[in-house]
Formats: sequence, C-alpha cells, structure tokens
Amino acid sequence: MIISEKLPVFFIPHGGGPWHIMDDFMGDPQGYGMLRNYLKKIGNDFHDKIKAILVVSGHWEESVPTINFSEHPTLLYDYYGFPEFTYQLNWPAPGNLQLASRIESLLLEGGFTTARENLRGFDHGVFVPLMLAFPQADIPVVQLSLIKGLRPIQHIAMGKALESLRSEGVLIIGSGMSFHNLRGMMSGNQVISKISEQFDKWLTHAVENKNSEIRNQLLTQWLGAPGARESHPRSEHLAPLFVVAGAAGNDLGKQDFSGTLMNAKISSYRFG
Repeated sequence: MIISEKLPVFFIPHGGGPWHIMDDFMGDPQGYGMLRNYLKKIGNDFHDKIKAILVVSGHWEESVPTINFSEHPTLLYDYYGFPEFTYQLNWPAPGNLQLASRIESLLLEGGFTTARENLRGFDHGVFVPLMLAFPQADIPVVQLSLIKGLRPIQHIAMGKALESLRSEGVLIIGSGMSFHNLRGMMSGNQVISKISEQFDKWLTHAVENKNSEIRNQLLTQWLGAPGARESHPRSEHLAPLFVVAGAAGNDLGKQDFSGTLMNAKISSYRFG
C-alpha cells in the first residue's frame, strides 16, 4: 500500500452503548440507521487507503496522555443494563506497537508526559463505531486517552503534536458525541431538541471557521455557546473534537454528517 496523500481527521458520534446490535436501535431506528450508514461509508471510503487507526474516545481519561500498547486488545464492555448477548461481542482488531511508540514519541516531543497501558480493552467508543466502519477487523488500532480535567487547550495541543501521523497512513478519529446529555435524551423532553439544535449550530459554525486559529479559540470557549452545559453536563464526549481540531492543522473543517438521535441534534465533523 502506498500512502500518497495526507489523510483527513474525523470527529464522529458513537451513539449510546451497543446500539448497533440492538433490534430496535435503542428505540430510534431512523436516527441510528442514518448513523450506521454514515459510519459504514467512512469504512468503505478509507479501508484501502490507511495503514492504521488512532482513536481518542470520550470513555477513557487519565492524568497524562496514555497509550494502549497491547498487541491484541480485548473489548471493554463499559455499558450497563443491556441484554447478555451484548457482552459477548468480538472484534479482534490488532494493536500496533510501532504506531503506539510513534504516538508516544510525538507527544513527548510536544512537551507531554505520557504513560503506557496494555491491559485495558477497547471501550465502546472505539469498538462500536469501528465494528460498523471496519467489520473485517484487519486494520491495526491504537487508542489514546483523554487527559483528566478535559481542558480544551491541552487537547488541541495534543492533536497538534500528532498531526504528522496523517501523512503516515494513520486515520485519526475522535469518537464522542456533539450532544451528550443522556438524562435529557432519555426524558423525551422536546426542549432538548431545541437546545441541541442551538448548540449544534454554534459548534458547526465554530468548526467551519476558515481561520484555524480562530476556530480553535472558539472551541476553547465552548462553554459560552448557547445551551453548552445543557448539551454537555460534562465535556468528556466533546473533548475528542478538540484533539481532532488540533490534528487538523490549518485544514478546513466541515459538518460531515447531520442527524438526530432520540430527539437530539448530532453532527460529525471532518477536517481535510
């Protein structure tokens, strides 16, 4: 395989729990059906163009950026209250120690203190969307943690340190949710729909700013957006977007997917 171009970076919504194998798609077959098709399209578009995948999920936080160094990662079924069969999933994508070491080196060069980990499996922010996009499980995957405290500026800097991977055949994916108020989504309250639309409009406007410095500055100020805290009572599902925006460099961002899940507006973003 010859990698001849710089790959884009993605921020994707990974949905709730193991929605991809639930018969009713968590009670929203239309919304989740659109998300499924979008994730499959990413896989179809990039399977033959990449050497490996780096994923930052909203479900892993450590005191310093921590890299999974497992050659054969297991799956971490980090969801609760679902049928037994959802805890028997198998997606044996290999790790990649060479890529893990490369990520470590780039972060160290970027001024970060790092750590290694080889026991934690891929959480559902990794294996659920990638099972749909890359069901063959034949592309190496390395997971990188968020940093506790979830400071946007730290995560943008982390992404900047990793930008060169895009020219080395590595597809960088931030896996989270553009809206993540589970209590609100489960309540069926129609106010959530309006709040999510307001926040989504602001977030998309920020991402699509043609000046990357202004874009990143806006993202660091996300708490000033309309409906910010109602959309993200805690920002762990938004933080992967900060990493992706940093890794985007000066490349323009655009809304790559727009849909609804359980009455809430959600988006995916692509840079480059």
